[in-house]
Amino acid sequence: MDKQIQLKIKRQDQPGAGPYWEEFRVPYKPNMNIVSVLMEIRKNPVNARGESTNPVVWECNCLEEVCGACTMLINGVPRQSCSALIDKIYEKTGFGTPITLAPLSKFPVIRDLMVDRKIMFDNLKKVKAWVPVDGSFAIGRGPRFTDRAHRWAYIISRCMTCGCCMEACPNVSAKSQFIGPAAIAQVRLFNVHPIGAMHQEERLEALVGAGGIQECGNAQNCRQVCPKEIPLTTHIAAMNRQSLKYTLKRWFTT
Repeated sequence: MDKQIQLKIKRQDQPGAGPYWEEFRVPYKPNMNIVSVLMEIRKNPVNARGESTNPVVWECNCLEEVCGACTMLINGVPRQSCSALIDKIYEKTGFGTPITLAPLSKFPVIRDLMVDRKIMFDNLKKVKAWVPVDGSFAIGRGPRFTDRAHRWAYIISRCMTCGCCMEACPNVSAKSQFIGPAAIAQVRLFNVHPIGAMHQEERLEALVGAGGIQECGNAQNCRQVCPKEIPLTTHIAAMNRQSLKYTLKRWFTT
């Protein structure tokens, strides 16, 4: 008998509908990832009971761990499904062990494994995570970074707003306004930029406001799950220092 991959997928037909679990079996092939397994289900949407069902909905784009769209819970761990190789998963669990797939729990479910990560982009807007430019005309070569700042700034710039850090953070919940680790790190990135630094106080003002850096409980889960290995806790600590200096300055100058 051919080897089969067993999947247990948490599904939801529409926003606000009740979730349910559905099991599938997919013929095993070497070098498959979670996305390729879901594509096999889409080609033949029949569950493990042999019943026809709706194809599983998920989101993906680049298929090379750059866009962050395909993030989901795989065996309870937030990660990208494009880089989750079946062979690697079975090295840990043993072949034949059911693989569970579920949507991220900190974001509204659109359908099945697809969630709405709009809150992350709203938080980037809140902290003004961009470098303002007055126009589209050529302004020549921009100011240079120092080599030291450029090295760690590049690491932060690899963030793909995937949501892993938000999912793993115990301080992110429906009862909290916490903007999360990714947005805090982006404040450091744009505050060190020679042009972005002109607006650093506006970003720091947002960072010390409601849902800001004071909501971080230093659980350090974010660093463990970041697929780009960004040292988020290091950048959060740096922004803690900047925020404290800004707050003290504000107190003594107002």
